[in-house]
Order: sequence, then structure tokens, then C-alpha cells
Amino acid sequence: MNGFDWNAARDVLPLVLEGFEVTLLATVLGTLVAAVLGLAIAVAGRAPSRFVTVPVRAVTEFIRSTPLLVQLVGAAALFTSVEPLTIGIVVLGIHYAAYTSEVYRAGIDGVPRGQWEACRALSLSPRRTWQAVILPQAVRNVLPALGNYAISMFKETPFLAVITVQEMVFEARKYGADHFAYTEAFTLAGLVFLVASCPTSLLMRKLEKRLGH
Repeated sequence: MNGFDWNAARDVLPLVLEGFEVTLLATVLGTLVAAVLGLAIAVAGRAPSRFVTVPVRAVTEFIRSTPLLVQLVGAAALFTSVEPLTIGIVVLGIHYAAYTSEVYRAGIDGVPRGQWEACRALSLSPRRTWQAVILPQAVRNVLPALGNYAISMFKETPFLAVITVQEMVFEARKYGADHFAYTEAFTLAGLVFLVASCPTSLLMRKLEKRLGH
């Protein structure tokens, strides 16, 4: 059995770090899409009209019921003229928006009923009620959960390699195939994932304690 080749590890490290930049970009932008779209879905789900709530719930259930990998491949097949990275970011954002919407919904439901009644007593408009009273409290309560979803998205970015996005795992696999050094390539990619995700996880735990979760 061959040992770990440090020369191969030295050669592949720049490629892995280059792929990490793509991974980080996809995670950050995908998280922003998920956070904004998830909030919009949660608010739309509370609309008084069933013509709004029923389609919103149907779409979110469809997204939750299909694997991320299937969604990526399907989107890439439909939008062949769009850059793979753009497709990956959008699909990641939409996929996780279906889950963050439930987090937002729980946060909104957790706002005391008295807050809603106080807004009505003060004759605040619905828009003012949401912006100034409900959403600030709801978002504060769900920040740790949103952070956990961001970490989960980061760890699922290797799926983007299926649609030829040149993220870390794509670069590691390509180098491994070209030089038959899979052990070194994937070990370094795994270490980068570990080094990047562990501090974020610790920050999320501190945030949970700070917010009283």
C-alpha cells in the first residue's frame, strides 16, 4: 500500500485553494438567496388568499421532496446557456430557501400574540407591523438556525461538480484522475472543509448562547 505522497499534496494544494474560492462564493451567494427568498416564502405563506398560499406551499413541498442533485442536473439541462456556477448558486439558494422558510415561519409564530394586538391597537399598517415589529423579533430568534443551514450548504457544494462547477472536490477529483493521487487530493479538500466549517460552527454555538437558545 502506497504512503501519503507529500509532493503530490504540495502540487494539488494550490488547485484545492483555488477551488475553495469558488466553493466560498457559491456558499455566500447561495446563503443570501436562501435567506431572502426563504423570508419571502414565509411571509407569502401567511397571505389571506389561498390563491397565494396553496401554490407557495406546493412549490416548497416539491423542492423539499426532490434531491438537490436532481435539481442541479435538471436546471443545467434546461438552462444550457447559463454559466454552471450561476445555476449552482441559484439552485442551492432555492433548495435551502424551502427549508429556511420553515425556520422563518417558526420565528414569526414565536412572536407573542400581544405584539400583533398592540400593532392593531396603534393602527399600524401591515407593512409597518412587519417591518418594525414582527420581522426584527422573528429574525433575531432564527439567526442560529440560519447559520446552521449556511454550514450545511457549504458542505453540500461538492454536488456542484456534477454540473462542472470547478469547486474544491472538482479540482481534487481532476488532479487525482490526472496523477492517480486521489488520497492526497481528497485529504486536502477534506481538511479545508474542516478548517473552514469548524470555526463557523463554534461561532454559531456562541451566537445561540448569546441569544438565549
